[in-house]
Amino acid sequence: MKTSNSRRAVPTVLAAAALLGSAQAGAHILYESDETLLNFDIEAALGVFNSQKAYNQVLIAEDASPTWQEGYAKYGLSAAHALDGAGSVYGAFNLLSSATRGDGDAGGFSTGKEEDTQVEDAYIGWTSGDLVPWLGEDGIDLSVGSQSFTIGDGFLINGDSLNFGEGFQPLADAGIAPSGLSRGGAYWLAARKAFDKTAILRLGGENGFHLDGFWLDSDNKAQAEMELAGANLEYRSETYGTLGVTYLKGLDVDDESAEFLGYQHRDGQETLAFRANGSLGVENLFLSAEYVDQDNGDDYLGGGDDHAWYGEAGWTFADVPWSPKLSYRFSSFSGGFDPLFFGFNRGYGTWFQGEVAANYAGPFNSDTDVHHVGVSLAPSDTVELGALFFEFDNAGRGFLDGNEFDLYAQWVVNDHLVISPLVGFYTPDNSAAEGGTQLGDDDTNIYSQVIAIVSF
Repeated sequence: MKTSNSRRAVPTVLAAAALLGSAQAGAHILYESDETLLNFDIEAALGVFNSQKAYNQVLIAEDASPTWQEGYAKYGLSAAHALDGAGSVYGAFNLLSSATRGDGDAGGFSTGKEEDTQVEDAYIGWTSGDLVPWLGEDGIDLSVGSQSFTIGDGFLINGDSLNFGEGFQPLADAGIAPSGLSRGGAYWLAARKAFDKTAILRLGGENGFHLDGFWLDSDNKAQAEMELAGANLEYRSETYGTLGVTYLKGLDVDDESAEFLGYQHRDGQETLAFRANGSLGVENLFLSAEYVDQDNGDDYLGGGDDHAWYGEAGWTFADVPWSPKLSYRFSSFSGGFDPLFFGFNRGYGTWFQGEVAANYAGPFNSDTDVHHVGVSLAPSDTVELGALFFEFDNAGRGFLDGNEFDLYAQWVVNDHLVISPLVGFYTPDNSAAEGGTQLGDDDTNIYSQVIAIVSF
């Protein structure tokens, strides 16, 4: 029985790592019959982090080597009930508790003193079952409430998952920044992903034409509480892949936080995206590309007419031991491009390009060109090893140029536990004193983290 509108199962190593970027929660069945399913949902994550260098994104003014811990637990109920000949209804209500301890993150977005418990998911929906056969099983899916929402691989929208801590609070106390920028910590883990209010209509099935119409209202001050609406049309082929086009229209922002963050342009912003991904019917081939045109208004950076695009190709050597996969991607973001609600989706590197660069040092998918090479190995069904390289060119008018090399592992210990260690080597071309963001010098920063994800 279907229990939610966009939740994904997590059966593989790579998908288990992507759990942090989805709204999926583990579920324990409390009650099940032919018509009704009631689950207790539980998902938790813990991360331990160290960075030999710090970055002057918020109020860090001197060289430091922060060590910190992040954690969250999401828990509650989800249910579904089949209506006699009229489809089914489903819904969920989940709380989420999060915290950060230690020195706070390397960019200063959190301080190590964060903790909070808030409602995360609170939504209800209806699916059509076989009422409309030409749309397929559950070809109509209508839902409203607080929930996550993703388009494609998260290049533009991957939930409302930016989770600042208390790093801005001294500025708020001084009347410079808006109050309420903190969402309770767990900055890297991106604990909170749900939009505050949504109305989402999905038409079509897993194959053929599929249309999403949506209204999303964020209560996240770090996103200027943006309200937007849009449509997403896709053609999906199990053999060849997916073609998609998306239109987004910004409807409103919170004036105070928008002015502080420079997001006034989001009120009235128009974004049009075209994308494609799949194998084209060639076994072991992966191709993905997206082009985005964005109208941010004449008074915005770069004249308001901005764009971003990427092209990616990968090949899996399936007949070689450990099935090595090699991929290359080039992505380009204009100086005024607004990456909106992008997030962690397909795994490391998408769309946080470099663990240090994308989380703490910058650039943050704007005003940069990025070359990316990835290699992964699968020594067993439960273990993946990988190496990722990123080169940042023309980043922040050249001041944020640099490169990063990350090594990671992902181990599915059992059905309930995934562990993923990572070590990164980030080398900026410029220190903070030279116009970059790394404090102290422009030497290589050695960064490490271990993430554990638990679900039932």
